[in-house]
Amino acid sequence: MASGEILAAAWIAPISSPLMRDAAVAFSDGRITALGPIKEIRSQHPDFVFRDLGSVIILPGLINAHTHLELSTCCCGDQAPERFSDWILSLPQRHTMDAETLARLNIESVRAGIEQSLRYGVTCVGDISQFSQFSRSVLADSPLRAVSYAEALGLGSRRMRFEMRLEEIHTGALDEDRITLGISPHAPYTVDLPGYRQCLEKSREERMSLATHLSEWPDEAEFLRGRTGMFRELYDRLGFNLDGVETFPDTPIQFAHAIGLLQHPSLLAHVNYCNDDELALLAAGRSSVVYCPRTHRYFGHGPHRWREMLAAGINVAIGTDSCASSPDLNLVDDLRLLHEIAPEVSPETIWQLATINGARALQRSDIGSLSFGNYADLVAFPVASDRPLGELLENSAMPTQLWIAGQPIH
Repeated sequence: MASGEILAAAWIAPISSPLMRDAAVAFSDGRITALGPIKEIRSQHPDFVFRDLGSVIILPGLINAHTHLELSTCCCGDQAPERFSDWILSLPQRHTMDAETLARLNIESVRAGIEQSLRYGVTCVGDISQFSQFSRSVLADSPLRAVSYAEALGLGSRRMRFEMRLEEIHTGALDEDRITLGISPHAPYTVDLPGYRQCLEKSREERMSLATHLSEWPDEAEFLRGRTGMFRELYDRLGFNLDGVETFPDTPIQFAHAIGLLQHPSLLAHVNYCNDDELALLAAGRSSVVYCPRTHRYFGHGPHRWREMLAAGINVAIGTDSCASSPDLNLVDDLRLLHEIAPEVSPETIWQLATINGARALQRSDIGSLSFGNYADLVAFPVASDRPLGELLENSAMPTQLWIAGQPIH
């Protein structure tokens, strides 16, 4: 019986090393064992099953570092509401649903998100979930790899909701080889300072990944400073009391720095608003930024500073956010938008955002590049030119095949 498999292709993009032409990747027991010229790899592994995939490029499985699978049955429409608070209120208010309806909707949504992810070549997600007891059980039944962040939020008169979510952080079935636990204090406009400190302490004590939404909206600073502005209006509309909630006299990024969040390997979703001093703080820290290009465009934000962040040494990854703010979970379409916005950035750099940088953001050193010992998470796209990475950013090609831990995914 053959002990492994060899896949040959016109191109292989290891990401951690230069693009290879007429090359092959060998894997056994779910891990990559070799990479190189076809004849060399075949001679090294004579007992491996050999398959020539022809005119394709093999890349590491793509990593969607920030998404909300439980919103995959939402539809964002062509244009966002004028105010973010109106968009929030347009989402299904799941906390008001009965248990049976809530379970059915969440399971259906997560399944839809997993199906989309696999179809678009994504093999790992950083999934934010308010109802992780449902999302984790569905993830466990799928081949998808994930860091499952249990989202905690609740401010003022709803502070008890935050404590309840914190207690439920370990709920849900897990396959620890594929699915690791994370914690996500939602955002500075839904979690108070003590709540962030609680999450940071738990992340450190339990060696658990931490993700948060940060500096997504300019209104966050006003709300932090005086509990006024758009977010205060939203809380008033919802009937929540914010009396006694501690304020902070600066911006969300300064807030994150002050409590030690930037010095921790945190995942910071969006960071749409960032001045020079704050960029320097991010560069001096250990956190990663996850930019969501199509969601950014949907809400009409100004230019994102992702290129300057990369130049400053900040690890920048890519995410889709959710179907409530993006047409779908096609991560490559987010990369294509980046290529359209910044054609001067090399295709190699853009693909790093969805592979090796995403792995770093999710604290996974065993995926994101085609390297010896890494998981054989692979995706193949059809190509026809001598510049395959650029070609894929300029067309609408879909993946032809996908593997997770060396297993083909249908």
